Amino acid sequence: MMFFKRLFSKSNLQLKVDDGGRAAAGYKGKVGDCVVRSIAIVTGACYQKVYQDLYNENKKFRINSKTKLAKKLKKKNDSPRTGTHRIVLKKYLKKLGWKWYPTMFIGQGCKVHLKKEELPQGTIIVSCSKHITVVKNGVLHDTYDCSRNGTRCVYGYWTHHDHL
Repeated sequence: MMFFKRLFSKSNLQLKVDDGGRAAAGYKGKVGDCVVRSIAIVTGACYQKVYQDLYNENKKFRINSKTKLAKKLKKKNDSPRTGTHRIVLKKYLKKLGWKWYPTMFIGQGCKVHLKKEELPQGTIIVSCSKHITVVKNGVLHDTYDCSRNGTRCVYGYWTHHDHL
């Protein structure tokens, strides 16, 4: 089944290789910092500022939250280079004025894929399985083509009224 999906599905998103200013900030190598990169891309903020903001938010969540997740994170590093938890991401984006639109619900299956015709116009931050990326008017802004040939499922996306 997956063979046919890949054979007949094609992402029509153009790719603009964009690290969100990571290299300019002096960082090297490949890491799991897609949240930092995506926020830096859509806001135009300096990569280092977003990185530091998320580091502080991760630390605050780990120290102040009483959830099982926060307790489990106590042994981990607060660095966003290894990822930022969904709870922290949603809170941070909401503070910046971004609104969440889910596209997938429990038991429903995938309805929206990382394809130009299935996504709204404007600038959006897209949540996929274990990855966050940016699409600006049909152009994918990331360090690689994460669309999986248009088969990658979109869990939801954030929009900001300034970017529609």
